[in-house]
Formats: sequence, structure tokens, C-alpha cells
Amino acid sequence: MSIKKWGIDSTWTLFLDRDGVINERVFDGYILTVSEFNFIDGVKKSLSLLKRHFNLSFIVTNQQGIAKGLMTERNLIDIHAYMCDQILQAGGKIDQCYFASNIRGAQNDTRKPKPAMALAAKRDFSEIDFKQSVMVGDTDSDILFGKNIGMKTVRIKTKEKIGIEADCTVESLYEFAKMIENEI
Repeated sequence: MSIKKWGIDSTWTLFLDRDGVINERVFDGYILTVSEFNFIDGVKKSLSLLKRHFNLSFIVTNQQGIAKGLMTERNLIDIHAYMCDQILQAGGKIDQCYFASNIRGAQNDTRKPKPAMALAAKRDFSEIDFKQSVMVGDTDSDILFGKNIGMKTVRIKTKEKIGIEADCTVESLYEFAKMIENEI
């Protein structure tokens, strides 16, 4: 599939899910400490390449482990600080990490696929245009999150059941970065 027709240029914004896109996902569990956070091969290089094509890059991640009492917000902030530092050292950048710490179905649910994290990013970075944004994720909730707010969507293949089609499907973030490099 060609993404050339999307018209991506350096004014676009990149939204990324974390678990399964940036780091190895723990199915039926949570990343609770920095020592449990393992980058997927090629991700740091991918983000270095993608930095050249996107103005802003954000992490948007559901982290109900906080509401369940399995970790604290401080634990999550430490994990994200480590992740962002490693990405920066490799030549990439993440402008901000947004997370939903509530349990699924909570009264004030900010989890994907609801748009709360995208809207928070827009409040913090007014130049974001969702029609000139790409959401990269590995689950249906990631893809719905992007589609619901008007973004282009890219799915990283996963062993999870797929019910929602993305605009583009790739094996890895590195494959998407190479596609951008070759087509833009």
C-alpha cells in the first residue's frame, strides 16, 4: 500500500501507542518498572527517521494498571522518562506522553478509543491538525482512536484479533519509517 497520497510533510503530527509499538507488549499484564520496559528491535532507529518527517510526536497509552493499584503514576512517569531519554539519545524525539490511568468503563473514561488524549495534545500544542496526523497502534482501540478524530491510521501487526481495518498495515514501526523514507 502506498502512503504517498496522504501528503505527509513536516507539518504533520505522529501519535503512537506505546505497548506493542514502542516496547514489547506483555499480554495479560503490565509494564510496571523501567527494568521491564524492552524496546522492540528497530524502534529507536525508526523514531530517528520519523523525526525528519513529523513536526510533533506523541505517545498515547492506556495504563489502567495505575487505577488497579499495580503501579503508581510516578512509576509510569519514570518509565516514560527512561523511554524518552533513550529515544532522544538515538536521535528521535517524543514531544509528550499522554496516558489514561482510569479503569476500563470508568465514569470519566479517557482511554482510547475515546479522544481525550488527542484533545489534551491539541490543547497543549494548538498547531495540531488531526486531518494531518497519523495514529500508529496495534489494537482496534488504537485504530478507532485515530479514525474517530480524523487521523490516518497505521496498524502494527499483532497476534490480537483484528476487527477494525487501518488505512495501512505494517509488520513494525521500522517498516512504517522505511515506507515514509521511500515514499515521501
